Amino acid sequence: MRISLTLRLYTKYYMIHNDMTLNRTLSPDFKTIKNVPIPPIQNLILANGTPLHVVNVGEQPVVRLEISFEAGAWYDTEQGTSLFTSKMLNEGTSKHSSNYISEFFDQYGSFVEFGHGLDRANFTLYGLTKHLGALLPLIKEILTDSVFPEKELETLKKIQEQSLKVNQEKTAYVAGQELRKNIFGESHPYANKLTQASISNISREGVLNFYESFWKGKKYRIFLSGQVGDTEIALIESFFGQDKLEAVPQKLVSAPAPNYGQAPIFIEKEGALQTSVRMGKVLMQRANPDYFKMLVVNEIFGGYFGSRLMKNIREDKGYTYGISSNLVSSTHGGYFILGTDTKREFTEQTIQEIHHELVRLQTEPVGNEELQVVKNYMIGSFAGSLTTPFEISDRYKVILSENLPLDYYNNYVDRINSVSTTDILEMASKYLSIDSMTTVLVGGK
Repeated sequence: MRISLTLRLYTKYYMIHNDMTLNRTLSPDFKTIKNVPIPPIQNLILANGTPLHVVNVGEQPVVRLEISFEAGAWYDTEQGTSLFTSKMLNEGTSKHSSNYISEFFDQYGSFVEFGHGLDRANFTLYGLTKHLGALLPLIKEILTDSVFPEKELETLKKIQEQSLKVNQEKTAYVAGQELRKNIFGESHPYANKLTQASISNISREGVLNFYESFWKGKKYRIFLSGQVGDTEIALIESFFGQDKLEAVPQKLVSAPAPNYGQAPIFIEKEGALQTSVRMGKVLMQRANPDYFKMLVVNEIFGGYFGSRLMKNIREDKGYTYGISSNLVSSTHGGYFILGTDTKREFTEQTIQEIHHELVRLQTEPVGNEELQVVKNYMIGSFAGSLTTPFEISDRYKVILSENLPLDYYNNYVDRINSVSTTDILEMASKYLSIDSMTTVLVGGK
């Protein structure tokens, strides 16, 4: 109590004698970020030609090991096979059961993930750096000797069937699936979706064939990040640098076949109290010279909580709790997507306001103050996304997956700051015309 009273008296005395009365009507000063340095990545090649990318950053003795295969949905031989293969990798090997695998990683305070995406599938380990050597033998075993037990496969199929039934009742899920089908074309891998029939058709033989065609003995990239050094690099070399690996044949896919210029696609969901609205189109990847300009355009339009769509449709009109837009870039293509859920009686008004904001972007110059706020937000968010070695590694994963130069993000601040009001008008007119958009409505209207 005496210390607290003394501190208050000292603070009052100091503020009075140093004219430090706090004016709560004034925002605190801030400094603009001039540069966001990204720690360099160490690119190595193992003895067998496997790329190893190392981010040695951080004060905590932790490590993330990620092994990335060309085994995503892009390479599906049958619908859903790549997904089931990824999910089944921890279900046992010829030597060890799934229970043993789980308990083994638990005893070292580590955990593993089996990620599956449009282009790639990944095995990821998180753990203490000092345990890496003890964990690698079982990791190698999983990647080269998984057996995909029939019983566990049938259990997973039932889980996926139930999950799909639940998702098919969600208007947002159905709208997203329908939009991708229409902007890429039904046969394109990026429009691929699970159905009850495709799940039913999944077999152990099909999963094993996919595993042997795209995982076992196939080339991969390794990302090692955290507090790692020569010792850990040597461990990776000893476990993964000796095997003879084969490349996965590249899959040729027809260009997207978007269905533009049509009336909004409406799918009625009986009893739905809201409508999920999705709008989008095939768009650019990060390598496109206009990409950074479009990032700023998107941020102004619907990319963050202070965007025009949020201010208009959420804050002013009250039609929705949230609305956003995004640029999605992957290895084999990119697209623009806008999404919101609104009460069914507000569906038409919501679409009208979206169109209104699109036209504003194309015809009215953005004010300097608004543009600067958006740039500051984007740069601050970018800086905040590079606080851990794993986040830094993720940035390099994007660079390598899309064949971008390693210094791609080094000039992020300058590229964002160089976008002008004129650029905003030009980009919005060039890429975001209403007629080029596909609109999907699911629910009621």
